[in-house]
Amino acid sequence: MAFVAPNEDAPVELSIVIISYNTKDLTLQALESLFRHPPPVNFEVLLLDNASLDGSFAAIDARFPQIQAIAHPTNVGFAAGNNIAAERARGRRILLLNPDTITLENSHAGLWAFAEAEPGRGIWGGRTLFPDMTLNPTSCWRRMTLWSLTCSAFGLTHWGHRSSLFNPEAMPEWKRDSIRDVDIVTGCFLLIDTALWRRLGGFDPAFFMYAEEADLCLRAAEIGANPGISPAAEIVHMGGVSEATGVDKIVKTVRGRVTLMKKHWNPLAVALGRGLLLMWSGLRLVGSRFVSGRRDAPGTAQEKWRLVWSRRREWLAGYDARPAQ
Repeated sequence: MAFVAPNEDAPVELSIVIISYNTKDLTLQALESLFRHPPPVNFEVLLLDNASLDGSFAAIDARFPQIQAIAHPTNVGFAAGNNIAAERARGRRILLLNPDTITLENSHAGLWAFAEAEPGRGIWGGRTLFPDMTLNPTSCWRRMTLWSLTCSAFGLTHWGHRSSLFNPEAMPEWKRDSIRDVDIVTGCFLLIDTALWRRLGGFDPAFFMYAEEADLCLRAAEIGANPGISPAAEIVHMGGVSEATGVDKIVKTVRGRVTLMKKHWNPLAVALGRGLLLMWSGLRLVGSRFVSGRRDAPGTAQEKWRLVWSRRREWLAGYDARPAQ
């Protein structure tokens, strides 16, 4: 099996979709490792660059002219970017692959074998590793609940991070070393049947970035999919490298979580969830005042949480057009 160029008529089994944004060197590294350890089936690569300012598109197009590289004129976000690229997919399955990943020898062969062995799942994922090859547990999650938000708000998740009771979304008791059903497969390394992707309409573009894969997996489960993880597929994932500041990442993450609540929870649960997020942010702002050092200096914990708190109307609204009242 081999790579299939856009102008070839050979059948395509797998369409690999990558979204890049100001990650030129990492994206080039990701593509190099992908072609060094390719999937075991005919595949194509669809890459959309979200108006990067670091010369990503020119460098990618020059180094890998054989792939379908799309230069989008504006940054439409991760969800919409994947939807645009996936419209061109010719494969019977689509692999969403982050630009900050490094393909290992068994990454794609293991993932494809898992899908072939358990085709009824519809969505498949693998085991992610940090660059030092230790476990990066963020390849999958349990769904968010009022209990998980309560644990986070009151610091129970921090102090009990190894407990599945107090850190339920992370499933810390499981080392991702067995095949297991999961609620959410992370979008950095997510394989999905193309027919299922199109039936779901891809990602909901309301999610600019973060929580879009949670929404996708929850919607897929509602129509019979059974997302799962296999340790036979391992890939290195850096994580969060396209974010300019920690504050921006926190704000986008919480906006995604609020949007997820609004789509999947009843109004009372949404109100309680937003209240817990307010408490989460406020308690961290108060707690940061006890951190040693100059409290208002740029980069300090207090400055970070002061900025997050000052943007609470933004993140409480989710990705709606208007801030929450």
